[in-house]
Order: sequence, then C-alpha cells, then structure tokens
Amino acid sequence: MNLRGLFQDFNPSSLLASRKSDRGRVWQRDTGCTYKFLIYACLLLFSVLLALRLDGIIQWSYWAVFAPIWLWKLMVIVGASVGTGVWARNPQYRAEGETCVEFKAMLIAVGIHLLLLMFEVLVCDRIERGSHFWLLVFMPLFFVSPVSVAACVWGFRHDRSLELEILCSVNILQFIFIALRLDKIIHWPWLVVCVPLWILMSFLCLVVLYYIVWSVLFLRSMDVIAEQRRTHITMAISWMTIVVPLLTFEILLVHKLDGHNTFSCVPIFVPLWLSLITLMATTFGQKGGNHWWFGIRKDFCQFLLEIFPFLREYGNISYDLHHEESEETEETPVPEPPKIAPMFRKKTRVVITQSPGKYVLPPPKLNIDMPD
Repeated sequence: MNLRGLFQDFNPSSLLASRKSDRGRVWQRDTGCTYKFLIYACLLLFSVLLALRLDGIIQWSYWAVFAPIWLWKLMVIVGASVGTGVWARNPQYRAEGETCVEFKAMLIAVGIHLLLLMFEVLVCDRIERGSHFWLLVFMPLFFVSPVSVAACVWGFRHDRSLELEILCSVNILQFIFIALRLDKIIHWPWLVVCVPLWILMSFLCLVVLYYIVWSVLFLRSMDVIAEQRRTHITMAISWMTIVVPLLTFEILLVHKLDGHNTFSCVPIFVPLWLSLITLMATTFGQKGGNHWWFGIRKDFCQFLLEIFPFLREYGNISYDLHHEESEETEETPVPEPPKIAPMFRKKTRVVITQSPGKYVLPPPKLNIDMPD
C-alpha cells in the first residue's frame, strides 16, 4: 500500500496546478474529501462503548452509550439544514452543473438518517423502560427499506454512489426476523434467524474471491504496469480485512446468543473493530462527495485551506535544498542543431544554407530582357 499517496488523498490542497518558485515547489492537487471518516469513527466508538456496557465494565445509561450515534445524526441534521438555507438564499447556484441532483441526494440521505434516528431512539427507550414490543421499535426500519429501494433506483438513474441505501434495502427480511425473534413470536435459533445475513455475507465473500483472483492474475501478467498491480493488491487486502473479520464477529455473536460459547463481549467485538478501522483507512483515498452539506459547495479540505491560508502555505510546500548557483552550473548546455551542407548554384554562385525545420526559398533568377 502506498502510504504517501494514501495521506495525500486524505489531505488534498485547494489548488489546481503546480508551480515552482525560487525557494521551493508547491504541488497542488484536486481530490475529494473523506466524508465517511466521521461516520466510521462514530460507529467504532459506539461499538467500543456498547461492548464495555454489555460486559458490565461501565455502568452508563444506554442514552450515553449511544452518544456517538447522536453526534453522527446531529452532524447530518445541522449540515442538511445549513445546506438547505444556502440553497434557498442563493437561487443562482441551482443552474450550476448537477447542483439540483446533489441537493436532492442530500435530502434523500437526510430522510433515511431521520428514520434511522427514530429507530435508535426507540431502541434506547425500549432497553431502558422495556414497555413496548420490538415490532414497534423496528417499524422505522420497515419504512427505511422501501425508501432505500426507491433511493437506489433514483441513484442508479443519476449515477450516484450508494452504500447506506443498498445496505438498508437488502436487509428488510433480516429486520423482520430479528423483531419477531426478540418478541418471541418465533423460537428459531439465532443461526437460522440470521439466514438473510449469511446470504449477504456469501455475496461479499465472492467479491473478496474476485479481487484475490484478479490480483493474482495481474501479478503474473507482464503487460500490466506496476501501478495497476498495486491498486488491485490493495483492493484485495482491503476487502479481506473488512469482510473476514466482519464475518468472524457475526459468527461469534450468533454462537454467544445461542449459548454455544461463554466469551465476553469485548473479544467478540474485536473483529468488528478491525473491520471499522479498515473502513476508516479506505476513506482516505475516496474521491468526490456531495458538496451541499453545510452549504460548503466544495471539498471540505479546500474549504479549510481557504479559511486558513497558512495551512496551504506551510502544509503544501517542499523546499529545494539546492541553491540557484548550483542549479545553474549543473544545467547542461543545449546542443546547437547541425547545419546542412551548403548548396551552390552554378550560375549565380549563391551559397544557400538551411537549418533543420526551416526552409529558405532560393533567390529568384535574374532575367534581363534584351531590346530588339
């Protein structure tokens, strides 16, 4: 993995070209910002707090355990509110490229996040009070799935990236099974309840196998450049580090719920933490994103570099240690183009010389009309 390129993608500058001055060189890149880094960080912190709470290491209320989730949803709501205000106050922005499509994508994402927030609030209230059925708690997820299916159709038509929408749309059957099992309407073992999850994980394992096979083929091929080989190997390692620990976590959790092992929650959650850390690392090289969050209308790093110019001045300059005098002495002289041998004309005795790439017309003949 190219760590230098990884961090360069995570910390892009706001400029569009490269220039060289007398004292140094400023390299300017135009890459996207990593919008999903905060989401995976919140999920990682939440899973750590949840494992500690389930093991009794901490005695916090579940409302406090869900604090990273509340932070995530708060950032989404505030960002969408500010972006909507900027959209309403600046009608001229609506005619710029795919601005309307990005704004609609932001509204769809906010709607899905609000339904997820309602589900999370009901989960905390159900755990703390224990008064209502789990089917009522999962009701927002039952609405999220058809909305996510419609969002996926709209996203494919407008060439938008879809991750959360696909995840919510393919798990509707799993949500129903979990709600029925928690309410003891069905008494299946958790291994059978999670059959939709195993189907999804089997598909992800096929994706991992696909990347592994392609990386091996690229390694054995002599017609592929080193950059493509490195990219496929990185993708294969990333998918393996995400899917394999995630599958291990799910198997250990299901065996614990069925009473087949006596592990504490912290060792069970360790593979999940490894997957989330890998997801955080993969966000470093991701490009693009919806620029209407918080009304920024540009990459987040570009926005920061414009607010704080000293970051651009001191964070993106690499000075050259050689002096001007040494650079001038090291410069090799440019060889002069070879001359073509002169051409003589017999009558006028005129010498004509030509250099490569330049054609000179010969002088015209001198004609003297003799009187009759």
